Amino acid sequence: MTTEKLDQSFAYVEERCLWQFSSRTWDREENIGGVISAAAGLLTGEKPTAETGMERLFYAEARTMAADLKERLSWIEGADPAEIRALMQALKERLLDVIIVRSKNRELSHSLY
Repeated sequence: MTTEKLDQSFAYVEERCLWQFSSRTWDREENIGGVISAAAGLLTGEKPTAETGMERLFYAEARTMAADLKERLSWIEGADPAEIRALMQALKERLLDVIIVRSKNRELSHSLY
């Protein structure tokens, strides 16, 4: 996985995915982890788990994300599962860093919410 591939994937999520902007830290962590995990599974050919309401929500978002990534990023079709998993893990880590750790929105972890 290259930095360029990670940058392209991050740019897509930043531009097109609203699930990253939930109102609380724990919501953002849960959404980012759930959608990225489901998308990684879809991109590597795994059968999705959609037994609970949250799993179905993550799957629905991941299905769109995986289809868009395949359409926009031609190299993803030729990537092996290990490379896709590494890319998605790095994408998750970058999202958590940018969207939560470096966020200036103090309401994310306010005790009264």
